Parts: sequence; C-alpha cells; structure tokens
Amino acid sequence: MSVFEELESEVRSYSRNWPVVFDRATGSRLHSEDGRGYLDFFTGAGALNYGHNPPVLKRALLDYLARDGVAHSLDMLTVARRQFLETLRDTVLRPRGLDHRVVFPGPGGANAVEAALKLARRVTGRTTVVSFTGSFHGMTLGALAVSGNAAKRAAAGVPLGHAVPMPYDGWGGDPGHFGRMLENPGSGLDLPAAVIVETVQGEGGVHTASPEWLRALAATCRRHGVLLIVDDVQMGCGRTGPFFSFEDAGIVPDMVCLSKAISGYGLPLALTLVRPELDVWRPGDHNGTFRGVGPAFVTGAAALRAYWSGPDLEKAVRGAGERLAAGLTELVRAHADAGLRARGRGLAAGLDFGALGKGAGETASRVAAGAFRRGLLVETSGADGSVVKLLPPLTVTDEELEEGLAVLAAETAHALAR
Repeated sequence: MSVFEELESEVRSYSRNWPVVFDRATGSRLHSEDGRGYLDFFTGAGALNYGHNPPVLKRALLDYLARDGVAHSLDMLTVARRQFLETLRDTVLRPRGLDHRVVFPGPGGANAVEAALKLARRVTGRTTVVSFTGSFHGMTLGALAVSGNAAKRAAAGVPLGHAVPMPYDGWGGDPGHFGRMLENPGSGLDLPAAVIVETVQGEGGVHTASPEWLRALAATCRRHGVLLIVDDVQMGCGRTGPFFSFEDAGIVPDMVCLSKAISGYGLPLALTLVRPELDVWRPGDHNGTFRGVGPAFVTGAAALRAYWSGPDLEKAVRGAGERLAAGLTELVRAHADAGLRARGRGLAAGLDFGALGKGAGETASRVAAGAFRRGLLVETSGADGSVVKLLPPLTVTDEELEEGLAVLAAETAHALAR
C-alpha cells in the first residue's frame, strides 16, 4: 500500500476507514486482493444502486465497447445519447407526467446542482437561494454555499454567499415557517430565486422530510414565484422506493438534480431536469468536457430498461426498506437506555447515536470500524458524524440484509459496552 501514501494527496478519506486494496466486486460484495469479501452497505455513496457489475449492464457496456462505440462526445449527437434520452423519456418521464428538459451539466452531482442554481438565477433575475439546515449539495463553491455542514463550508477558503439557511423539517421548521418569513415584511428575507432541498438528507444524517412539509414548501414556492429545486443526487433512482424521492409527496419540482446511480454502473453521468419554460440557456452558457460519456449513456439506458420498465423494483425496495427499518427498530429497543434513534426511508437508513452527547461521533465511528473488521462497509454521516448510514444495493437479498443487521447489532452492543 506504500504507493498510495507516497503519491496520493492527504485529502483521501474513505481509504483511511477501509485500509485494504479492493480488487473485484459483484452484486452486494467487494473483494480485497487477498480474497476477503465485504458486504457493501455503502455502494459508492449511493452510486451503485443495482450492485456491483450487474450482468445485464456489463453485457451492454462490453458490447458497446467491442463495436467501437463513441466513448467521448461532449454534447455532440450520438446513438448512445439518443437511446439514453429515449429510454429516460419512455420509462421515467412520461409515465410520471413530466415534460422536463434534460441538461447534461458535467460528470457529477455538484455539476447538476451548479447548473440548477445558475439557471434559477438567470430565469428569475434574483440571486439568493434558500437552503436548509443539515443539507449537503456538493463541494464546489455554489453547492457549498447552499450546504449546511460547517466543516465542508470552511474548506472553501472564501466567503460563501447568496444563500439563506432555513430550518429543515424536524429542525424547528414547521410546514408554514418559510411562507411566514416571505410574507412578513419585517423578516429580513428577500424574495429568493429558488429553494433547494433534499427530501432525505443523506450526508446530513439521514433526516427525512415529511410529505406534508414538502407539499407546504412546494405550495409556498408556487405562491411566491420561487423555483423549487430537488437535489435527488443520492436519493433518486429508486433509493427511497419510487424512482424520484419526491413522488410520495405528490409534488413536481421545477428542477431536479440527478447523478450517482443514473448511469447504473458507477460511471460518471449527471442530469439537471428543468421545466421547458425555464430552459432559457443560450448555446454554450453551461458547458464542460465530460457531458457526453458514451459508456455511461449505454449503462444508464440499460439500467432504466432492466429495472424501471415496470413496478417490480419499487415494490422490492419498499419491502426491503420495511425489513431494514424493523431491524433497526429492534436494535434501538435492545439499547433503550442509550437513546438511539432509527430513521430513513426505503433503503436509505441511519442509526443515530446523537443522544450520547459529546461521545456520539466517536461511538458511531467505532461501530463503523468494527463493522469493517467483520466484513461490512458502512459510513458515518451528520455534521458531527454521529449517524451510521446504511445504503444497501436496491437488489439486496433478505439474507444479506439479515447479515448486515447482525453485524451492526453486534458492533453497536460492543461500542456501547465501552
């Protein structure tokens, strides 16, 4: 492992938590070069919703490469791009009554967020964007400005402005709070260009917004002409059950940010979906070198066809999510005196150690480290790292869920005993 320490920057993080060299990956498991398997409840921070190397996607990718399909094309027209757009339209957008245009803003989620912020400001002529406590939207400057994590914001090195934080659901922000702030001439809140929100705050500690809160937020935005942006980078593509995490609330955002699992295979791809009347870009107003990654179009289209042509995956995720929630609830009950809390939606779940106070982050880290030693990959989240976050593949089996929960229960008991 010396070459990593010799040549790689100190900025690397996940490799410090999991100090092994991985070599192969299939389904729900990663395998280190010494042959040990690790059950993956991290899934590339949600980029691998369908597991590692799903055969149907791998076959499509290999066939495309074997015929010398176009790998890189910026925003030039290609067969792979056309097939991805057609499949997205036919399997995702039209069945949900959405007519949004598709922006390919760059390779990652932060690119999708930056495009949405830029377009919202252009459309409205206003500059301020409302975000929420506990939020995280990416590591570029515009995305950091609308993120709540103090440590990540501090890494920007420059002042972050043109954003106003509001309390998220459960953080003291009742459904009418934002509306009252806008309607009160003494609140100090000027009319913003947009609101950006996660329906489930993954990096923020798996906080979930209720459907009622989301509907009230959407109604306030409509009433005041404020654009609603849903950041579905981590929670989209089925993570909470339906393809979009906002579907259960019955709202239609003005813009939607997608990345991570949209390529299906862990290849870089991001989309910003915008209502047609908001598509006021001039050619080249928002561009980048990697907006036409052919292999990602191919695997993305194959994933949509394989997993979203019918209701089976959504039903499976809802069922698995219920089993995961039940397992976490049982774990919480087993340690009632510790004040643990389970939360989440679908296959995005968190075990919160925050009630332990100052030692909460350390305890959560011990649980995650112990899980790794037992062959389970989980990360911590939340501003103080006090939440163990679980993101199993959407294709996880019941046996794998039971295995992961058993490891988590054992390590939680061990950490609390200390």
